[in-house]
Amino acid sequence: MPKGQPETVPDDGLTTRQRRHRPILAVHTGEMKGKSTAAFGMALRAWNQGWDIGVFQFVKSAKWRVGEESALRTLGASDEGGSVEWNKMGEGWSWARKKGTEEDHAADAREGWAEIKRRLADQRHDFYVLDEFTYPLHWGWVDTDDVVETLLARPGRQHVVITGRKAPPRLLDAADLVAEMTKVRHPMDAGQKGQRGIEW
Repeated sequence: MPKGQPETVPDDGLTTRQRRHRPILAVHTGEMKGKSTAAFGMALRAWNQGWDIGVFQFVKSAKWRVGEESALRTLGASDEGGSVEWNKMGEGWSWARKKGTEEDHAADAREGWAEIKRRLADQRHDFYVLDEFTYPLHWGWVDTDDVVETLLARPGRQHVVITGRKAPPRLLDAADLVAEMTKVRHPMDAGQKGQRGIEW
C-alpha cells in the first residue's frame, strides 16, 4: 500500500469513504510473542477515539493482572477517551497450572462466546479484544463455523481483534487483517525466562 493507496479497488459499489469506515475483523496469530500486545495497542487507539472497548480474555489465569489490563482499566475510568470493560472467561488457566477439568474450561469458553454473541447482537461495544480466543477454537471447545458466521454478520460498526496461536484457516479466510508473529529470536532460546515489564 504505497503512499496510502490500495493496490486494488474492489468493484463492491461502495465509495472510498464507505469502504474506509467498514468495521475490521483482525486476527493476530503465530508462534511468537506480541499478539496480545499488538491487539491492546489497537485498543489504545480505539480508547483515544472515545470508543467503548470490551476485552474478553480466554485461557490466561483469571488471577493475572497484566500491565495492559491495569493501563486500560485506568484509562477507561478517566474522564478522557472511551470506556473499558475487562472480562476474564471462567477461572482461566496458565501454561503452568490448570484448575478444574477440561470440560469445565470448555464450558467456560462456550459461555464466554455466548456472552460475546449477545453483546455483538446488542452492539454493546465498538471495539472487542478476544484475547487468546484461537485456543478454544483450535481445541474444539467453541464452534469455529458459528464464530465466523456471527462475526461476518455482526451489525453496526463493531471492530473485533482475535489473538492466539493456531488460528483456524476458516477464521483467517474471514478476517480483513491477519498478522502472523514469526520468531526470529527469543531470550528463552538462551535460557532466559520471562521478566517483569517485558512479559507482564
